[in-house]
Amino acid sequence: MKSERKDRYASIPKRSFRNSIVHHLEHNYKLVGSHKVIQMMADDIMDLHKEYYPDTSTVGSGSVVWQTTSATEKKPSYGKRVEDQKIRTVILPLITPEDVEYRMRSHYHVENKGNNHAKQAERDVEVLARLVKSAFKQGGLLTGAELSVLMNRSLSAIGRYLKMYHETHDDILPTKGIILDQGSRPTHKAPIVNLYEQGIPDPDIARLTNHTIESVGHYLRAYRNVKMMMNKGFNLIEMVRVSGKSRSTILQYRELVYQYHPDLKCTEKNSEENK
Repeated sequence: MKSERKDRYASIPKRSFRNSIVHHLEHNYKLVGSHKVIQMMADDIMDLHKEYYPDTSTVGSGSVVWQTTSATEKKPSYGKRVEDQKIRTVILPLITPEDVEYRMRSHYHVENKGNNHAKQAERDVEVLARLVKSAFKQGGLLTGAELSVLMNRSLSAIGRYLKMYHETHDDILPTKGIILDQGSRPTHKAPIVNLYEQGIPDPDIARLTNHTIESVGHYLRAYRNVKMMMNKGFNLIEMVRVSGKSRSTILQYRELVYQYHPDLKCTEKNSEENK
């Protein structure tokens, strides 16, 4: 009798979303094979559901649930689609109590109108940095386009804000473009070379700049190669031809070499005069 009662109650938890997925796959899609494999597929679907629809009971007011590229992704190969990249769901602090307080102060205190645009830009840079760092801390990488949508700012404005941040801060914002090295961005060459010239080991440079060791090695090899060619008296055209890099990239590295080794500028000038 007790066993019969237990069986009647045991059926209740079996009416779960997971078991419904298993039943759906077996009966509606007519999947033939191991029941264990189908259960594993159901578990994967459950994991995807948790990833895309996390528990929002702990999400505070002003926060946004957002799907972005996972920080575990590597630099995308040619032809790889965005939908093929691993996704990470993050909770972003879009609006904070400090943002509201700032608006309240701005409303009740008349400020110099000439400074309004500058102050707004500073606030936007703070918000941008907060979003990027929060996403990266949770394992995600935001793009400029995502920041544009989240902050309701143009792509060109986002580009200006990133530049403003890197010109006034020692750290680098870990956006998708910077971490995965998409495109040419001189903003992240300079801090890496700066740490290198201070004698900081590559692993520590990677940690301090939010780059991979491989990425740091790539930049430093290019920097050392340009420096070596300048030591040998190569001109700009020769450096472009030998290195296989673009003229703009060589110019960026050459300016960094001048910054830390100004004597090479005199050497290059003398070399040009002797030709």
